[in-house]
Amino acid sequence: MAQSQEQILVVVSDGQVSFLLDRVLKSMGYDVQVITDRASALKSLDMHIPALVVVGEKLNDISGLDFAADLLRRNPSMPIILFVQHDSPEMLKSAMRLGVNEYLTMPLRTEDVTRAVKGTLELAKLRRDATILESRRATQNLQRRLDELETLERLGRTITSSLDLDSVLSTIVDAAVELTGAEEGSLLLLDEETGDLYMRASRNFQDEFVRTFRLPIKDTLAGSVIRSGQPVLLDENTPQKIKTSYLVQSLLYVPLSVGGRTFGVMGVDNRSNRMPFTNHHLKLLSALAEFAVIALENSRLYTDRITEHKRLEAILTGVRDGVVVIDQEHRLTLVNEVVREALQLGEENLMGRPFREVFNQPALLDLLEGFGKSASNRSELTVEDGRVFNALISPIPQVGIVFTLSDITNLKKLDRIKTDFVNTVSHDLRSPLTAILGYVELVERAGSINDLQRDFIRRVQVSVHNITSLVDDLLDLGRIESGFDSRKEALLLDQIIQYSVDVFKKRIAEKGHKLEIDLPTPYPPLYGNPVQMRQMVDHMLENAIKYTPSEGTIKISSQVEEHQVIIQFSDSGQGIPALDLPYIFDKFYRASNATGDVSGTGLGLAIVKSIVENHDGRIWVDSQPGKGTTFTIVLPVRGG
Repeated sequence: MAQSQEQILVVVSDGQVSFLLDRVLKSMGYDVQVITDRASALKSLDMHIPALVVVGEKLNDISGLDFAADLLRRNPSMPIILFVQHDSPEMLKSAMRLGVNEYLTMPLRTEDVTRAVKGTLELAKLRRDATILESRRATQNLQRRLDELETLERLGRTITSSLDLDSVLSTIVDAAVELTGAEEGSLLLLDEETGDLYMRASRNFQDEFVRTFRLPIKDTLAGSVIRSGQPVLLDENTPQKIKTSYLVQSLLYVPLSVGGRTFGVMGVDNRSNRMPFTNHHLKLLSALAEFAVIALENSRLYTDRITEHKRLEAILTGVRDGVVVIDQEHRLTLVNEVVREALQLGEENLMGRPFREVFNQPALLDLLEGFGKSASNRSELTVEDGRVFNALISPIPQVGIVFTLSDITNLKKLDRIKTDFVNTVSHDLRSPLTAILGYVELVERAGSINDLQRDFIRRVQVSVHNITSLVDDLLDLGRIESGFDSRKEALLLDQIIQYSVDVFKKRIAEKGHKLEIDLPTPYPPLYGNPVQMRQMVDHMLENAIKYTPSEGTIKISSQVEEHQVIIQFSDSGQGIPALDLPYIFDKFYRASNATGDVSGTGLGLAIVKSIVENHDGRIWVDSQPGKGTTFTIVLPVRGG
């Protein structure tokens, strides 16, 4: 019985013969696969190489000898037994010349099959063993070189994966001793203060010797390597005195250099072993020296980075703004004390933790979620003690993202004081303005007036109306900014737009404007304050009417995209200069090309912006002087 399930491939087209071979071979304990055609056999051989192939004299589509020749071209060491119906000396000669190992003929007897199979497999095994032995003899040097390369590769992985300099340097010196077959190894570095060499890492030296070792540069072989930057290979019959404490039979030193400056030496030596070092050992040690230089440089850079990080952390600890830095995977790399104190994060180490695991403030999470997608990179954050921070998110190339938190509590207080003052003054102005307007209207009833007096009265009325409009706008803006009317409900913006158009229909007709309205049907419901939405549409439409010349075009359009509504108010007016665009939403700001005959308080767009932001939306403007202006408002669609 066979000791293992070796596979034998039987390629015989005669069904009776293949059946007999299958039974005999399986009884011998082999894994048998029977195939009757060449194509299937080749396909099987591509998937698995059997231990032996039995080939019939004739196959369906090719002769057995031709198929055997094809197999041997593909795999010259393939053991093959040829089965023939009749014994023929010519057939036997052809098979032997081809390289067939054995042959079987009718009648098939178990002992013949057993002899042929076992003999062929045994011969194949002997040939394989001989080939392997010869290969080992021929590749011993190659294997040794491969081991060296694997050692160098392992050192490379160690250097890149470890920050323990002592361990890395010791590993390098150990490899130097093993690869060169030396008795001792050392890595010497230059002490910049004393000018001597000290032993930074070693192999097979006593600890006390390593601690006290100091070697001057002058009149020493190691010193000559430092001075010249060239290696030293010493291998003479007479032992050389390298240091007063010991003699060596052979020695090899290579420099440790970076940027043209040599700062150390790596060496191996033999004290009693007379084995010489070769140029191959020199190349190996030079490669290991490069690894040592990389490890030392990595350590220096890492130390510098830690020092710089601590310096930066000290600076950021001293600033009054909060700073949070995260990497490109949104893991924390820096959190200064201002943020820790404001958000009550404690003193635990937060470095490397996910941002969302540490910070749960919606304002910060929304900023991060919308980073790169939203036009806004600012938000306000109110902490538990009532302080208000202005949070700004910015990218840091090749680092990640930084959050800066500026304390604007005092500014918010001043803004509230200002708003309260404006509201109070605006409210108190209403009574005298109403009285002035009432008395002016009574002047004509008190007696006859001439045309000049009538013109003066008209001017007073216009001025009072303008001041009243300013007061109304100030009050509206104050109420919006203070959140006085925060109630919201489901509403249809298309109906509000139509109401506003009906109100301004007379003014539109007076100026001969062409009004185009393009709204989706059905219009999605929004969740907002209906009064503020009406104010927003009124101000945008009034603004378009004001700055569009007679016979011009005004267009109101809207579309729905991904849970948000986009509304655009376009006009064919005089446009806004590019220098004015950044300030067009500021309070009391009017474009530099606005003519004096167009009245306005400079608060309409500021009111619109406050309303939009109060509804978690965005607004921006695109304009070209002489070609018109388009205001775009984006509002979220969501349930109440």
